[in-house]
Formats: sequence, C-alpha cells, structure tokens
Amino acid sequence: MREILTAIKPLAAEYYRLTGKPLGVTGEVAETIAVDVLGLELAPPRTAAYDAIRRTLDGSEKRIQIKGRAFGADANPGQRLGRIKQPAACYTVLLVLLDNAALDLREMWTAPYAAVAERLAKPGFKVRERGSLSVPEFKRLAVKIWATG
Repeated sequence: MREILTAIKPLAAEYYRLTGKPLGVTGEVAETIAVDVLGLELAPPRTAAYDAIRRTLDGSEKRIQIKGRAFGADANPGQRLGRIKQPAACYTVLLVLLDNAALDLREMWTAPYAAVAERLAKPGFKVRERGSLSVPEFKRLAVKIWATG
C-alpha cells in the first residue's frame, strides 16, 4: 500500500500543478504519513468516525480522526478541513498539512475532539453546522506536534 501512495504522490502533485485541482488522494496520503510518523495503527476501512488508533502503555485505545490538507505558498488562508464526523467516538482530531508541490509533510496539529465538537456547535456559520472548520480556526484549538525543520 505504501508503495502505491509513494508512486501517487508525484503524480498528484503534477496533476495539481497542471490543473490547479487536487487529484483526491490527499486524505489517504495524510493518513499513511500520520500512521508512519506517529506510530499509529490504521483503522479498518470504512470505520465510522475515526481513522487511526494510538495504543497507550496501559493498553487502552485512543481513536483519532485524521484530516489532510495540501498547502502551498499561494494557498488560500481560509482553506477548510474536510467534514469532521459527528458524533464520533474518538479522542482527538489530527490535521496533517502537506506541501502541495510534492505532498510531503509540513506540519501536524492535534486538538481534543471535545473542543472541536464544541466549536462546531457554536452558531454562526453554515459550514460549521456541516462539520467544517477552516485551517486557522482548527489551529486555534490545536497544538502543533510536528513541523519540518
């Protein structure tokens, strides 16, 4: 699987460069990178409400929703995350920011699911009611856990 995603990354980056549109593999690339870098376990396909599991020293599971976003130098600062599933039996939401030139990891941010759900519940914007936050809005709730040099 990782070999396939490794082969897709340059194709997806070239497609974006030529068309200005994403190829639609950002989420899968983000999930694979997060699992590899953070030592997570990928959830089975079509698992509702979470994408990965972190096993703790006491043997418990922490379920994680992973959201991927490709950014570049000319990125719109108001870009939005994909729909955050609600209600969800998960512990955290992890944002994986990728460089859109090569889909390489730039940053990872994590926020408690409870804080994200509380923010989504605040009235005011239709997109929030549909489960979507902007990247800057998510970062205000989150902590950066990884960044490139």
